Amino acid sequence: MNQLAKRVKREFQNRFDDDYILINSPGRVNLIGEHTDYNDGFVLPAAVNKQIYLAISDNHSDKAKLFSVDLDDYWEADITKPLVKSEKGWPNYLLGVVDQLQHHGYEVSGFDCAFGGDIPIGAGMSSSAALEGAVLYGLTELFELDISPEDMAKIAQKAENEFVGVQCGIMDQFVSLNGKEDHAMKLDCRSLEYEFYPFKFDDIHIVLCDTQVQRELVSSEYNIRRSQCEEGVKVLQQFDSSIQNLRDVSLSFLQSHQKELDPVVYKRCKYVIEENQRVLDACKDLNNEDLVSFGQRMYASHMGLKDEYEVSCKELDILVEEARSIEGVYGSRMMGGGFGGCTINLVEDSHLASFKKQIAERYHERTGKETKIYQAKVSGGTHLVDQSARSVKEI
Repeated sequence: MNQLAKRVKREFQNRFDDDYILINSPGRVNLIGEHTDYNDGFVLPAAVNKQIYLAISDNHSDKAKLFSVDLDDYWEADITKPLVKSEKGWPNYLLGVVDQLQHHGYEVSGFDCAFGGDIPIGAGMSSSAALEGAVLYGLTELFELDISPEDMAKIAQKAENEFVGVQCGIMDQFVSLNGKEDHAMKLDCRSLEYEFYPFKFDDIHIVLCDTQVQRELVSSEYNIRRSQCEEGVKVLQQFDSSIQNLRDVSLSFLQSHQKELDPVVYKRCKYVIEENQRVLDACKDLNNEDLVSFGQRMYASHMGLKDEYEVSCKELDILVEEARSIEGVYGSRMMGGGFGGCTINLVEDSHLASFKKQIAERYHERTGKETKIYQAKVSGGTHLVDQSARSVKEI
């Protein structure tokens, strides 16, 4: 058991009981496939070894007693009454899951839980989805609820949408709960069907470089991009009524109707169609263990996000540009909604220290800003740390 798990175990035992189950729930990265999810497209995320540990037990009462180890903060709620949001923020991710379970007709009684993690907040690794998945998985085990991991993802997403109030897609919860060690997941955002592709590169690290730029434009520009894509679909449907979303449009069909589209709308649609194809091609690269081609698609993804979808920013572009010139880097691109946040980079272990030093120095030289750097490996999805499920005293 690692030090983080031991700390969560110790804090739980200090405040509650000795009898509990321990859950590990990972953060995630998205290797390629950005802004494709709401266009019914494909994404290629992977669970990573930055995680949340959550200890949980039935307390035979009506109260949910919650303790955040990292914040040293406690919250308690009567789950027999209508649940209300906490001004503290963090309890809402757990209470939202309880709220959704109740709405779905599952019986959940009071419970104690303590949790802590090492997923960087605000780095795009989805700490919220990991926490939702952890408590949902724990409650399912604790009260023997019959919920598949796929349905858990839907419940966790609705918890964040309806209780927390964040209109996220389903990718984060889905890969956190269903990820597979040494594999990336190709998720069909229309059907929620998924396939795994090998990502077993022992000498490669996933490295995130944080621009430290606040993403004030994300929400408003996200809505604009979404409406522009919808506008494009409406025009194209006039020529093919079977089109439901950009997922159904080929690049040649789009190009044949370029004159009917607003030039900006055309650019947005072109990016989404090409990005969907990049995801499919990237999956073939993984099957062929061709990380060079995979990395080139990452660079192409970033250029599309920069020039056609126009959701990058100067700092993201600098990080990608500099990464491309550093030895040992296979690929780099912005990850997430854009206008700040992180780049994701695939870096050889033998060049990892040099990359971190050079990218930090070059970024500071060109922007005057510092970059936070995080490294990760692909891991499995949410699971019980103790497979005996009722007590982890022995591990």
